[in-house]
Amino acid sequence: MANAPATPRHGDDGIPGTGLSGLLFDEEYEETHHDIRAVLFDPVFDPREGLSPRESGQLTYERSRVLHAALERPVSMLDRPRRLFALAEWSSLLDPAVFSVLLVHYNLCLGTVLDLGAGRDDIKDHVEELDRLDAFGPYMATEFGYGNNVAALRTEAVYDAESEVFVLNTPDAGAQKFMSFGAFRDVPKLAVVLARLKAGGKNHGVHPFVVRISDGDGLCEGVRVTPCPEQPVQGVDHALTWFDHVTVPRRNLLHGDLGGFSSDGAFQPAGGNLRRRFLRTMSRIQPGRLCVASAAVGAGKASVYTALRYAETRTTNGPGRGDVPVLEHRSHQRDLFPALAKVYAMNLLLNHAKREFLAHSGDTAPDDLNHLISVTKALTTWEMSEVAGICRERCGAQGLFRVNRIAEYGSLLHGLVTAEGDNQVLLATTAGQLIARTDPDRHPVPPAGPADRAPGAEAADGDGPDVHRELLRYREEFLCRAARQAMAESEGTYFDAWNGVVNSALDMARTQGARIALEQFRAGESSLTDAGDRTALRLLASLYGLVEIQRDAGWYLAKGLLTAEQVEGMPAAVDRCCELLRPHARRLIDAFRLSPELLRAPIAFTDYTAAFQRRVGVLGPDADRPHPPGP
Repeated sequence: MANAPATPRHGDDGIPGTGLSGLLFDEEYEETHHDIRAVLFDPVFDPREGLSPRESGQLTYERSRVLHAALERPVSMLDRPRRLFALAEWSSLLDPAVFSVLLVHYNLCLGTVLDLGAGRDDIKDHVEELDRLDAFGPYMATEFGYGNNVAALRTEAVYDAESEVFVLNTPDAGAQKFMSFGAFRDVPKLAVVLARLKAGGKNHGVHPFVVRISDGDGLCEGVRVTPCPEQPVQGVDHALTWFDHVTVPRRNLLHGDLGGFSSDGAFQPAGGNLRRRFLRTMSRIQPGRLCVASAAVGAGKASVYTALRYAETRTTNGPGRGDVPVLEHRSHQRDLFPALAKVYAMNLLLNHAKREFLAHSGDTAPDDLNHLISVTKALTTWEMSEVAGICRERCGAQGLFRVNRIAEYGSLLHGLVTAEGDNQVLLATTAGQLIARTDPDRHPVPPAGPADRAPGAEAADGDGPDVHRELLRYREEFLCRAARQAMAESEGTYFDAWNGVVNSALDMARTQGARIALEQFRAGESSLTDAGDRTALRLLASLYGLVEIQRDAGWYLAKGLLTAEQVEGMPAAVDRCCELLRPHARRLIDAFRLSPELLRAPIAFTDYTAAFQRRVGVLGPDADRPHPPGP
């Protein structure tokens, strides 16, 4: 039963397009986000309970088709990456699995077909089929025994020059494609499959192929699918997929500029090494990571929005004051306001990464951009996962109900941590590259001495974010140089040297992300014209910086960058920041463009008791009828 809110489900949200909302949506809300948000009011997205795993998965595909039909075609959306990122942010709010299905289809599958099949009339039918969503497009890269190590995958596509076909084969159980969508045999699937191309007795590296998995009536010949165990939230039809000598037409190789075929039918690889060709094959990974980060930030916004609205209306005893909203309790603020600060920080960091990505659209991504995207993906998913957990806990028992969404967002975020590259592996790779390019002769310059800095006063004087940023910068540079020096002095193998510094390297890369986020707070504040918006954002920046410095306060103390008195005063400074933020809470969450009617979460409504009762059916058309007596 839908919650049947008393207020209209459709219409303008009434929030101006500038100010904090404009900052969070990079002044692109009306052009890029508004119509996607509007589709989510369709009744197909109303909560459904009591569904079997298969029924839940079928509903996800139905909802995906509704979004696809209401918006421009995927090919057009891929030409406007901001639209793709917006779809990622909104699509997970009411059914997290919709994000997985649509973004794999749009970005990874169709995006790869377009990137590596551009201008080819012989695969136009595949493009049109995927663009119309006549078939859903899984992306089959990861293998059961090799995880995210795609460069080492073992699925083979052996070229037969005489018949001009590839024979796609899974050599052993460890090479089965893992976690791609394929278990629903009545849903047409046209996948992009990564396989090791072998021709003329040579291994030409990993290449993508278009492979039909199912046609709506069942699996295609030679394709064997085993459903994965049931998953919470995102369990659509993940499966293990085995190819038993599947014949793939030559035209289905997406070779792009990686090679081609001679007049006599022989495969001729392009110049360059296997690694270059592999990176070209994985062309959709960078926008994919920004999509994952967008979904994470969207889930973080919805979690803290719901938790704060509930905290404003849910009352509890305040000694000497009677009933007060739980948000008046400093212990509640100390959890939810840092969560709010992290949401803003990650939103601003993500906006920065999106802008940098768009600035290099069509170009070979420079190393700095690759590093920024990797750090952004890792930090947003980690931080928003923590935010969802805190918000769920602060909502008490209500946080456990699926209809209030937060528990679902937590499960989604746990999955996003490993999507498009496991965070720890991704960040370690990035950290290694950052260390390798560090100037060995450059020594980090510490900020001014402790006497010139008062991290406990930032809530009052507004200088805190600048102090915090400089502390983070120094820690980032110090850890980077120290790791490089330790590796240079190591007498063991390269693995031994790297293994000795990897954890501090991870800390370094994470610190870089926090430092960039603080810089974006400062840039955002300078763009705001409303004094109340500037004050609210500055307080959030102060709180975010404080929490980040407090995380490693012992390190800063040991380096002489903080005094014992300053470290001891940090908890009180956090409390003071939360106290000052309290009057701005509604202003800050209203900028998210969310509403109780959109989320259908009973505890987000002002009268959450009535909303919850409507949801469970206690109130309704016969609410005035006398209830039968109890036992």
